[in-house]
Amino acid sequence: MKKISHIGIIIKENSVEAHEIAQELEERYVPRGITVSLNEVVAEMDLLIILGGDGTLLNIAAKACCFGIPVVGVNLGTLGFLTEVAVKDRLSALDEILAGHAIIEKRMMFETRLVSPSGKTPYRYVLNDVVISKGTVDRLVRLCTWADQHFVASYKADGLIFSTPTGSTAYNLSAGGPIVQPGVEAMLVTPICPFMLESRPVLLPAKVCLTTRLTGQASDVKVIIDGQPAWDMREDDRLEVVVSERSLQLICSPSEDYFDILRNKLNWGGTVEGDLS
Repeated sequence: MKKISHIGIIIKENSVEAHEIAQELEERYVPRGITVSLNEVVAEMDLLIILGGDGTLLNIAAKACCFGIPVVGVNLGTLGFLTEVAVKDRLSALDEILAGHAIIEKRMMFETRLVSPSGKTPYRYVLNDVVISKGTVDRLVRLCTWADQHFVASYKADGLIFSTPTGSTAYNLSAGGPIVQPGVEAMLVTPICPFMLESRPVLLPAKVCLTTRLTGQASDVKVIIDGQPAWDMREDDRLEVVVSERSLQLICSPSEDYFDILRNKLNWGGTVEGDLS
């Protein structure tokens, strides 16, 4: 990393602990000649520190991606797949980062837009997933899906999840999709409670354009981006999802790797028996 002269700190909403830690970090780094800004993201920043959970990080991922600002998360939430640094390790981990010893992973981002008879929405950036959800309606929805010009399937389900590898441990996992290591360049398509049991998740190459059309009569169908409602989807509207040329620069915990996090957060994989030697 380049020399850090301007830090942004994003504070979890309504968190007293996050505000106290932000004040601690400001008092620690301002005397070193580092500018510290709270709850804003501007292009001049060299580092973003997230004090919160994964939701707090997801809220700023698009801006951080556009400006190319490395992001590190101090976990004040529950699971913390993205905010990897434990609260107790915050000072030592951040001092290591400021000393130039950061491990940065480039996390794939999607771009998505809705195409309807009235026009096309601007593209939105996605770190975890894009979800088509039927909302409160009892009737299942039918979603015809293509990868480029190749027809994939007609899903009759409660909805459909388009997930990045980073988002594979989010809604995709709850819906029965696979865990995909973040370094894998792939796109996941996972139906939500499909009517036909043979409708299984699909792993596709990152170079394709995924297009899904809502067919048949439907109401209260919504497109949700990284947990936030984005658009209403109506009959014959199309959702397009592609891999972005931009990526999120995510600073990882120096003390844990991806599989450590899976085991610790999900109680996944059991304990090691022996070693490779």
